[in-house]
Amino acid sequence: MPSREPPTALVIGGGIVGLCVAYALQARGLGVTLFDAPGVRPPASWGNAGHIATEQTEPLASWSTVRSLPRRLALFGGPASFPPSAVLQWLPFGLRLFRAARPATFVRGRQALGAVLTEALPAWRPLAESAGAQDLLREGGHIVAWEGAAGARAGRKDLAGSETASVRWRDLTASETALLGASLRRSPADAVRFEGTASIADPGAVLDALRTAFLGRGGSFEARESTLAQARRADADLIVVAAGVRSRPLIRELGHKAPLIAERGYHIQSAETSWPKDLPPVVFEERALVATRLLSGLRATSFVEFSCADAPPDARKWARLQAHAEALGLPFDSPAQTWFGSRPTLPDYLPAIGRSTRDPRVLYAFGHQHLGLTLGPITGEMVAALACGEPPPVDPAPFAIERFG
Repeated sequence: MPSREPPTALVIGGGIVGLCVAYALQARGLGVTLFDAPGVRPPASWGNAGHIATEQTEPLASWSTVRSLPRRLALFGGPASFPPSAVLQWLPFGLRLFRAARPATFVRGRQALGAVLTEALPAWRPLAESAGAQDLLREGGHIVAWEGAAGARAGRKDLAGSETASVRWRDLTASETALLGASLRRSPADAVRFEGTASIADPGAVLDALRTAFLGRGGSFEARESTLAQARRADADLIVVAAGVRSRPLIRELGHKAPLIAERGYHIQSAETSWPKDLPPVVFEERALVATRLLSGLRATSFVEFSCADAPPDARKWARLQAHAEALGLPFDSPAQTWFGSRPTLPDYLPAIGRSTRDPRVLYAFGHQHLGLTLGPITGEMVAALACGEPPPVDPAPFAIERFG
């Protein structure tokens, strides 16, 4: 008798989550085709700060976030903006966020997010090694710095009780303090270093490495958009929706509600810089800015702009980033390159991971907000386990899309 062909899968979305899902399915013997719509700019998983944020166990849908929102508004110099032209997007999103911030809902979300974050870095290690990208994974933690004494007092108070079984923070050593201070216009009032977090030496390089490894192992890549209806008509055993902010209309074709919003971030980057290579990502807390020395240069990232994915960028945000960089003394030694992109965010700040109850052939993995780079590999393992009938490494029940009705 002729041998049966291996099962096949179509993955819609070529960012970090889609790539990790495709790679994990491929590792289990499936023939995988990856659809990725060509875009005018790289995705959020390319433009982020490279931080693997295993410390961010509290969903941003919380009363703490709600209470702090006024001082975080861009109108008062903060990172959060709600463009009037996008009110039909951010107003219903905000109302859902208020409901998700209720104490009982928040506690459940924190438990679910903590469980998946615990497995995030353990999932990154074998993936990076398998893809030949182990040199891109840096397990050096990150630094949080405060420029003023008041900010330091408030920041340290917020850190109390934030440690987990795998993440700790400590005061900087004398040499770390000296290195950070010498790299800035003036030394911070205070700073701490987290251990148990990590970073990627260059997000673009790790995406390239994963894509190259996927293709080298027989994967297929098609640079085109695909509707879910088109994918369902294809002769594939499985379909995975992992298209970031573009997942909303895809999953809606099955009747699922996915109240995603484009939470847009901005960065500036200098290819030439004297910023020390020995410094891990540095979070300047009062400015909500992260500075990271990547292989491709010094990158400064910030802003949470609740808008439409296709709306034109707000050039004032790049100007403000440049002003922050100059005030801090960040060494942008060549003209800054600019980027903006859309983080796919759901109102409870948890991802959507699971199998469709409307069509068991369809699985989904999207809505990872600020944690796409962090959770990409463990999400891939969870989806691949569900696809192949294996016990998932993390219970996916809290991430089911049915939680939105």
